[in-house]
Amino acid sequence: MARYTGPVCRMCRVEQKKLMLKGNRCKSDKCPMNKKRPAPGKDPKARAGKRSDYGMQLREKQKLKRIYGMLEKQFSLFFERALRMPGITGENLFVLLERRLDNVVYRLRFASSRSQARQLVLHGHVLVNGKKITIPSYLVNEENEISIAEKSRNMTVIKDSLREFGKSGVMPWLSLDPDAMKGKFLTSPRRSDITDLGDIKEQMIIELYSK
Repeated sequence: MARYTGPVCRMCRVEQKKLMLKGNRCKSDKCPMNKKRPAPGKDPKARAGKRSDYGMQLREKQKLKRIYGMLEKQFSLFFERALRMPGITGENLFVLLERRLDNVVYRLRFASSRSQARQLVLHGHVLVNGKKITIPSYLVNEENEISIAEKSRNMTVIKDSLREFGKSGVMPWLSLDPDAMKGKFLTSPRRSDITDLGDIKEQMIIELYSK
């Protein structure tokens, strides 16, 4: 499976925005974005002028794609699927992204980042309705139960991540039993429910792919 293997913090510096790609490190003083480092490149000031419409659309797409840890081909396939679905394309895209198994595992606090959640899924630590699923892009359906396999419940990374549940809970479209290490995907979220992605302008992404 193709995946990005370069420096992760560089992505945040490019976007000049915290994308929360490294879990708890992003909330600590070690995050490079806290030091107000400039965008990477030899002369970032030379590229700091006004962006074209295409440049702004590209940046919105890159931010969303990187937040969910996807490469270009997979992201474009998700967009094409959202386009074919009835309803508003932008909202459909967010629903599909939120239904990804790696994202649901992250949202349920079983992992501190989506990349860590992806690894848990790939290594067979996650069950959907009692069945092991090792495909991070697997789309979870309403009322599906997501749990940690019995053999994996003593893993330190999972226990540490679940401690976050006591601080901030889970999103309203999910339910979680932290003691049993299982949760449920109650319903597909609305765009207005996804409040932690900041100022992502999905209309710009639609305009980019419409060119």
